[in-house]
Amino acid sequence: MNCILKWELETAPVSRYDFRGTGAVLFLQSKKRECILAESEMGNRMKKPEKVEVAKLREETIARNGSMGRRALLRSALVSAGMAAGIAVASADVARADDNPGADAPEWMKTPGRPFSAYGTPSRWQEKVQRIFTIAPGRDGTGVSRTPLHLLEGTITPGGLHFERHHNGVPDIDPARHELFIHGMVGRPLAFSLDALMRYPMETHIHFVECSGNSGIFNQPQPQQVTAGELNGLISCSEWTGVKLSTLLAEAGVTKQAKWVIAEGGDAAAMSRSIPLEKCLDDAMIALYQNGEAIRPEQGFPMRLLLPGFEGNMNVKWLRRLNVTDAPVDARDETSHYTELMPGGKARQFLFAQDAKSAIVKPSFGMTMKGAGLYEISGLAWSGAGRISKVEVSTNGGKTWALAALDGPVLPKAVTRFRLPWHWDARPATLMSRATDETGGTQPTRSSWLAQYAPGQQYHFNGIQSWSIEADGTVKNVYA
Repeated sequence: MNCILKWELETAPVSRYDFRGTGAVLFLQSKKRECILAESEMGNRMKKPEKVEVAKLREETIARNGSMGRRALLRSALVSAGMAAGIAVASADVARADDNPGADAPEWMKTPGRPFSAYGTPSRWQEKVQRIFTIAPGRDGTGVSRTPLHLLEGTITPGGLHFERHHNGVPDIDPARHELFIHGMVGRPLAFSLDALMRYPMETHIHFVECSGNSGIFNQPQPQQVTAGELNGLISCSEWTGVKLSTLLAEAGVTKQAKWVIAEGGDAAAMSRSIPLEKCLDDAMIALYQNGEAIRPEQGFPMRLLLPGFEGNMNVKWLRRLNVTDAPVDARDETSHYTELMPGGKARQFLFAQDAKSAIVKPSFGMTMKGAGLYEISGLAWSGAGRISKVEVSTNGGKTWALAALDGPVLPKAVTRFRLPWHWDARPATLMSRATDETGGTQPTRSSWLAQYAPGQQYHFNGIQSWSIEADGTVKNVYA
């Protein structure tokens, strides 16, 4: 008779499917079709002993097409936990039998490790976790690199893996010579050095930045068999620290006639965008730090504009100038690019906020399911309109949907990780996710999204995405 430690949360709903909780329950298997849960001495908030009918558990799982609710997950995990407990006990006995590693120990236990380093780097065993590059037309320095979403966990993107979009390379800016100018329709033009900005009150917030061309590959006639990072990797999420733009504009004294701010970068392209003054006075930030360290050169060192929820191109890097005006400037990157091509030849302009969107990253292309059993479906959801309120997952191509658990805290205009336990029966399946934000915005189907636009439209895609799981465990990108 095996004793298996089972963690159970007493309160519901849960923020994620884990086994942490307020107490522990000892599981004693007594019959083939019935399990007895005996209350342990651990914790004061334990539930009363209950019977778990295996047949009922199977029915719950089948009804959800393999996706499992909280109680079903906790119950089914007992079987797997029993096997794990036996392995753990055996391993512990071996460890007690010989505390000396001896001649059979791995080489890293026989010699001292490497010395301290001035700046930490990832393990050499993680060398394949790199940004994804595509060869862009034109000269070096123009194009993109993508975040390998399928190789990461959590929601915060490491600084060295944040996606890149450059229009003329990464400038090497001397921070001692760089200044931010605010001029135009203001009471008094101002210039801020980096040292001057460091003296202002700062705020820290977690937000995503997403290129509006992210996932544009879904406009292709046939689904491309590439990784989740290649499909959706033009999004990253970081902790940003800096000075609120409204503070600086208040000091400059914006006139009543002003309606727009033209932001210009200090790169060789002098990349510019028109930004509504309303946004600049809301949650816009002059970001100086990313994930606790100074913003890296490819992300805009020494300072960048951060516009939470707005398309990435507007978050101007290497920010050097803010010209307050009464009209947009119709810059190159808001006319020939980053617009929405409509049927009939016209294009919609000045659509800034990124709509609700989600993507399953595990399992995804390049991964192989290792036979029938319990798996976790995991992915990312985000919206430029605010918080994600729910993510639904389907394992049968959209016929039925189950609510996924959201890892907390769920923050506005930030990436949220969602998870759903799934018992795969080794038969073909189609996985889909559908996000809804707190404003009610939800993802359309791919076909309905495409129907809005002229052929070739690739900006602002937020349609539902699908992965097919073949009987042999291979995963493919499909249009469902």
